[in-house]
Amino acid sequence: MSLIISNIALHFISKHEESAEIIFRQGPESIEVTEKIENFVDTLHHVYNGKASKGFGYFDAEPNGEDTIKFVEIMEDYLNEEKQFFDFSLDSAGLLKDELGKYDLAETGYLVICHYEYMGGRYIICAIIPVTEHYSVDGELTISAAKHLDTAKLQLAVRIDLFDYQNNPEGNRYISFIKGRAGRKVSDFFLDFLSCKEGLNTKEQSLTLVQAVEDFVNVNQLDAHEKQQVRKELQSYCKEQKDSAQEVSIKEIGHVINDENNEQTGDFYQFCQNQAYDLEESFPHDQTVINKVTKYSGYGNGISLSFERSHFGEDVVYNQANDSITIYKVPPNLKSQLLALLEENTTSES
Repeated sequence: MSLIISNIALHFISKHEESAEIIFRQGPESIEVTEKIENFVDTLHHVYNGKASKGFGYFDAEPNGEDTIKFVEIMEDYLNEEKQFFDFSLDSAGLLKDELGKYDLAETGYLVICHYEYMGGRYIICAIIPVTEHYSVDGELTISAAKHLDTAKLQLAVRIDLFDYQNNPEGNRYISFIKGRAGRKVSDFFLDFLSCKEGLNTKEQSLTLVQAVEDFVNVNQLDAHEKQQVRKELQSYCKEQKDSAQEVSIKEIGHVINDENNEQTGDFYQFCQNQAYDLEESFPHDQTVINKVTKYSGYGNGISLSFERSHFGEDVVYNQANDSITIYKVPPNLKSQLLALLEENTTSES
């Protein structure tokens, strides 16, 4: 396994909606790193990486105007071996408990704080993992209930890239976090607990990248097929980077989409430099935005529609005057359903 755990701590925290009382239970002072613990952290790492909606930020250097110590200070004490990991985890839990008390939120779960290495990267992850009840049946057909940590429902988590933080302290993306669910400010108290400010906007960077690619294929006067091929290559590259938790690189994208056999096609990286797009050399991207380069999709009023961009204007025609869409070459599976529906309606009418 490529994962190496330096330290891990587990505590329980719960806030009831009615009473607003916060319950905190301290975990064991030392957790032995067994194969089960390694598998658990490995699962947590991959679940976190797989979360599509993540934000990025950095530690706020401004004084908070209070007497409260900041997370970054107790983290530094731990990293400088001036504080034991368990004490660091308790102090962190105390900060989290104080912040949770300021919000009208009910949260229950196990607070996991882990310092680990993975594939050469060094991280500290803090996560509240929800608890789910499950049932089992024994040989006597007796049903029993138990609780387990449900990593699949992970919504509250932040991860500090220690390598980036220590080598680029002025950076704006060494902290990553799962963005809150729509309509809720769940992640806010987690960011306040860290004294974290949002930095790099991955959606804006991804939108700018998509626009740069579109400008590039238009300037080079590629035909419709060539344009769609470039879009697919961009999407494929970005997905590979996402799956491996790697940032996208403008130079690498240039190598991916440049056609060496087409002398008229310029260098994409140089094109971005000349046009002065507001793009980082490399950055974590928003795959949802990138996917839109090859497909259009929408849902509303009970209708869901999705089609590849290359079909627009040919097999899918939009009439702006009467706000209608005409579809040619209806997909076979949809056609069979429509024919069955027509036959059903004809039978019922007769």
